[in-house]
Amino acid sequence: MPAPNPPVSDTAIAPADTRQYQLERVEEAAVVQLYADGFDELPPDDKLLVFHLYQAAIAGRDIYYDQRYAHNLEMRDLLETLIANAGSIDPGTRDAIVRYTKLFWINTGPYNNLTARKFVPACTPEAFADAVRAVSARDVPFRTGPEESLDDMIDRLTPLFFDKNIDPLVTNKTPGPGQDILTASANNLYVGVSMSDLDDSFQERYALNSRLVKDGQRLREEVYRIGGRYSAQITQICDHLRLAAQIAPPSMERALLALIRFYETGEDWDRRAYDIAWVEDRDSTVDTINGFIEVYMDARGRKGAWEALVYYVHPEKTAAIHRIAEHAQWFEDRMPWEPRYRKPQVTGVTARAIEVVIETGDSGPVTPVGINLPNDQEIRETAGSKSVSLSNVNEAYDKSMPREFRTEFSWDDAEVGRAMRWSAFASELTTNLHEVIGHGSGLVSDAIRGKPEAALKEQFSTIEEARADLVALYFVADPYLAELGLVDANDQAEMVLAEYEGYARNALVQLRRVREGTHLEEDHMRNRQLIVHWLMANTSAIERRTRDGKTYYRVVDVRAFHDGVGRLLGEVQRIKAEGLYEEARTLVETYGVHFDPALRDEVVSRVDHLDLPSYTAFVMPRLSLVRDDAGEVADVRISYPGDLTAQMLEYAAITREARLADLGA
Repeated sequence: MPAPNPPVSDTAIAPADTRQYQLERVEEAAVVQLYADGFDELPPDDKLLVFHLYQAAIAGRDIYYDQRYAHNLEMRDLLETLIANAGSIDPGTRDAIVRYTKLFWINTGPYNNLTARKFVPACTPEAFADAVRAVSARDVPFRTGPEESLDDMIDRLTPLFFDKNIDPLVTNKTPGPGQDILTASANNLYVGVSMSDLDDSFQERYALNSRLVKDGQRLREEVYRIGGRYSAQITQICDHLRLAAQIAPPSMERALLALIRFYETGEDWDRRAYDIAWVEDRDSTVDTINGFIEVYMDARGRKGAWEALVYYVHPEKTAAIHRIAEHAQWFEDRMPWEPRYRKPQVTGVTARAIEVVIETGDSGPVTPVGINLPNDQEIRETAGSKSVSLSNVNEAYDKSMPREFRTEFSWDDAEVGRAMRWSAFASELTTNLHEVIGHGSGLVSDAIRGKPEAALKEQFSTIEEARADLVALYFVADPYLAELGLVDANDQAEMVLAEYEGYARNALVQLRRVREGTHLEEDHMRNRQLIVHWLMANTSAIERRTRDGKTYYRVVDVRAFHDGVGRLLGEVQRIKAEGLYEEARTLVETYGVHFDPALRDEVVSRVDHLDLPSYTAFVMPRLSLVRDDAGEVADVRISYPGDLTAQMLEYAAITREARLADLGA
């Protein structure tokens, strides 16, 4: 039977002014089509290179599903079987299952991407069970456990779908007194392990790319590599990477072969060799990020979540971010922190504006807008880093953003006018500063051996994101940006005010995303809350005002904002550089974690009244091979599905073979 949202014909929408960006709303989420300009103008080898990397990105997608929740893949299998046979289901129940499944895809499981909290279907457990039985009655097979009946499967999985008290948070860094951050987190990075098990006697060999399991009294690392955990998926990734390496430029070929080597061994020295080779490839038009990268999902801040991006350089937009990278030493020399934490010689900083073709795993469908890698502090200090600004993602966000987002939470028409004029420009500029100068800057003390993440534990990610944001907020006001041609000197003051107003506003508006509880879990949300509330408590920069029962955060002193940012930045850098865990915890928990639920309820009411989305997910471009009469590859075609359901079912079909091969691994 056809799905309720049947696949639409792919379209290559050319004129930008005819593009449809927002495709649909799924409860709080906006679903937006991502477009990649300039793909058709790439040389044939570059297009084929992108295609092989695109296939590698899809091949590893299920790794992140499994990392995020041990039951994710089984739950997704059941949902996708229902969606593909939805005509057999009662219409009311079907609509609820369709909405839930779309949210499941968007968030890679039953946990909100930003709040970490579990969400459940809008139908009853009984109606859900009836839907499964109705589809099964049409001789549609469901994947049950060994010697398990359909009813037994329903009984086993129903609580996972419907009971919010079972595994309530995917990541829980503040579980409360007497509770453990690992056992209180539902992700699949640890099995039976608590923080008390990780004393000084245990040394992780594969900290980034393993699952840690407790067998009796023994801790065991299940390594993500060929022959280890996720072997089938990683083998498929490497097959596509080898095809890509055959047509890649020499510097990129070296990086891809180093990545394959890391996937084969899982050893940290091979990961370091890949990171260095990747950083040293500064000239390739096409590039990819593929592997176990960010540690936000791990409450402990050590285990990397799998992700993949494939992209190519946007030549026109790269000029601006490249100028920032070229002058990285100028910014480093003027950082408002102690001179001993400044790099005497900044090397290897690469920055580009890019067109994203696909993001999977930890980076999609909900995507970042800028990236700076590698995360290894020692490699940053010795070999350098790469920064990318996701130009087409930024554009899609801007094109799909309702005007009411700015008007509802702005104090007056003048603030609205500044937001309308400068938000997109200022956001891209500060993102570039955040990634290129923020994450790429600074030294740490010898005492922590280049490992601030180990010293700061669960507080590291919030501290590092705050540090990068503070760098951007500090330097966006510097006249040197006008000297570099990044902003007109006559406009800079207004642009800076608009950026500071938008940043303060965001700390208020982001509360719409956390509709339960009284604290934040996501590190980027914590860092923004931390900065704004520290400024409100320690400077005269921002006032909380109320009018007609509505709350506003009003920037009243730009100089105090800038100077306060500089003071806080000096403290945050010192905390990172010296690995001061208790100071980090106090700072984050005082200003970045807790919020007033009454204020949150007010914000939610205002947003719901205007029917504004809380977050955005993207449907990615689609690539397909074009063959000539002899069956040889003649071209690679890019198109735009415009349909979340069609894309998710297509991805699932592509990865099904590896999924079956690794079942139970």
